Amino acid sequence: MKEYRKHLTAVLLAIISIAVLAGCNSDDGKASGKSDPLKVHIALNGKMGPLVIAKEKGLFNEEFSKLDVQIEWSEFQSGPPLLESLASNRVDLSFLGDGALIAGIDKNLPFEVIAQTGRGESSVRILAQAEGNIKQIEDLKGKTVGVASGTTGHVYLIKALKAHGLTTDDIKLINLQPDDAQAAFETNQLDAWAIWNPYYLNNIEKGNAVALKVKGKILAPGAIIARNGFAKAHPEIVEAYLKVYKKAADWQIENPDEASEIYSKETKLPVSTVKTIITAEKPNIFFTEDAIKAQQESIDTLAGVGYIKKSFNFKNQIHHEYIDEAFKK
Repeated sequence: MKEYRKHLTAVLLAIISIAVLAGCNSDDGKASGKSDPLKVHIALNGKMGPLVIAKEKGLFNEEFSKLDVQIEWSEFQSGPPLLESLASNRVDLSFLGDGALIAGIDKNLPFEVIAQTGRGESSVRILAQAEGNIKQIEDLKGKTVGVASGTTGHVYLIKALKAHGLTTDDIKLINLQPDDAQAAFETNQLDAWAIWNPYYLNNIEKGNAVALKVKGKILAPGAIIARNGFAKAHPEIVEAYLKVYKKAADWQIENPDEASEIYSKETKLPVSTVKTIITAEKPNIFFTEDAIKAQQESIDTLAGVGYIKKSFNFKNQIHHEYIDEAFKK
């Protein structure tokens, strides 16, 4: 019996030793030098933009290979469904239009604003049927208007209606994602449609629609975002992401013809249409006073109509530290 106990004790000690060694060696693979690359979830928001260029041209390879990072891509038609994945930790890095951005901040979703994506001066319009009787914003009263709720198109629509003495209560608002709205618009189920590029210009060029004129200038700046927990744990990856985003944006500006070819393949739109869109406004990732002001106006407008609980100071949501570190002189 004593010999059996000695043998059992020796076996148990051996098992414990093996487990301890295995635990030591499995410390993220560092002891063995064979760590698995960190998976980073980057979300494409639509089929156009610098992230599409960066993915197609492999621009992340150099920056991220230094950090032993592996990208897992996902794609969304608009910001609201992207926010759902962000909230469940399935998105680490992406960008949002102003509607989804504001709604996400209002709901205290776990992301940080780390850069902007330009002024958004040319990105959104309200379309009416080319053969319809809607000629101006005031004609939308009582009409059926499609928009993806919570998107930059939604914010633009609210602002445009307000500029002409109307509210969303004066129209029949239909919540549709872009592809569904496209089908509804083509079959005359919608009288009008608040939508961003490339949808609006494509419909105008095909003769399906006309863009309604709006009083004043409505800007729709987007924002580059990072999930809170991810940014805190991996600031160096967030900085690398910004570097690649800017590199892709600069490449698009310098190579509009090739960039148009890339986007044309993604969107199935004519190259000429795409080129008109991407050369209308240069992408820019740095915070600017006019873009910040436009974002604040959007926040105040949405709070005024009750779309968000209350207004807030957008400048308090900005995290300069990543862009400052990424592009420090």
